[in-house]
Amino acid sequence: MKETEYDREFLVDLYERMLLIREFEEEVKFLFLEGTMPGTIHQCQGQEAAAVGGCSALEEDDVITSTHRPHGHALAKGLTPEEILIELFGGGTGCCRGKGGSMHVGNIDKGMPPAIAIVGGGIPLATGMALALKMQKRPQVAVCFFGDGATSEGAFHEGITLGAIWDLPVIYVCENNLYGASTRVDEITRMPHIAERAAAYGIRGETVEGNDVLAVHEATRIAARQCRDGEGPVLLELETYRLTGHSRRDACHYQPEEEREAWARRDPILVFGRALCQRDDVEQADLDRIRCDVEARVAGAIETARGEPAPTLADLTTDVYA
Repeated sequence: MKETEYDREFLVDLYERMLLIREFEEEVKFLFLEGTMPGTIHQCQGQEAAAVGGCSALEEDDVITSTHRPHGHALAKGLTPEEILIELFGGGTGCCRGKGGSMHVGNIDKGMPPAIAIVGGGIPLATGMALALKMQKRPQVAVCFFGDGATSEGAFHEGITLGAIWDLPVIYVCENNLYGASTRVDEITRMPHIAERAAAYGIRGETVEGNDVLAVHEATRIAARQCRDGEGPVLLELETYRLTGHSRRDACHYQPEEEREAWARRDPILVFGRALCQRDDVEQADLDRIRCDVEARVAGAIETARGEPAPTLADLTTDVYA
């Protein structure tokens, strides 16, 4: 669907949500590099359309699972910058009480269990949640985000096999950014499109332009409707690219310069911003104001997170069950 087929408020909201993820990730990167945040990070600059397009097509009570690269999914699902940043700083009022850190952010009350850093680990979890939804005769769907590297894990095949034979309301969303860490996707599979694997499980698969937020939104909306009608699961492959390293120390030497430049020109935020400005009711000044608002929001969230008290020794064993 084209930009003209949606109302201005919805489109501007998509742009703002993608911009929030980008600004959040850029600021977090500097906080880690300057040494004020503990742990490590795996970021999603360049993949914002996948998270926002996917989550914008869901109902508020639908559920998602994420990966070791969860910041974008969390923000797109409705977690606030404050609760995530406090978590990254290790604060006791973070979304996981400071015990999850970057790779395990989540808020079950907002439909996102803490992210699972094990590659492919969210796939059986999403399948299990979808089974619970079906058994309880609830109308929600489960959406599982994972990378191309996860498609070589046993959990991928096991999860989708069960989802398929039980007709579960689950959407398996592969964010194919061409690399599993530094290994190119064409080194782990001979199939040109991961979505083609859906045929082996007897389910529908679709390859989508993952940097087109509206294409992702529409594909997810249709898949969700199919799942709610009892015709799931669905495998969506979102072709995208991360404009940052696998983790904070990764200089991306394995990515050819020409490839990076080509994908940078397809930056989902830049492309969508240009498309919005083709409308009669959106001007560049509107997008500039949104950027200023987003920058101020993230800056304020950082200050809030910095001001949170550090965990005490008494917090060590709270919310620990195993």
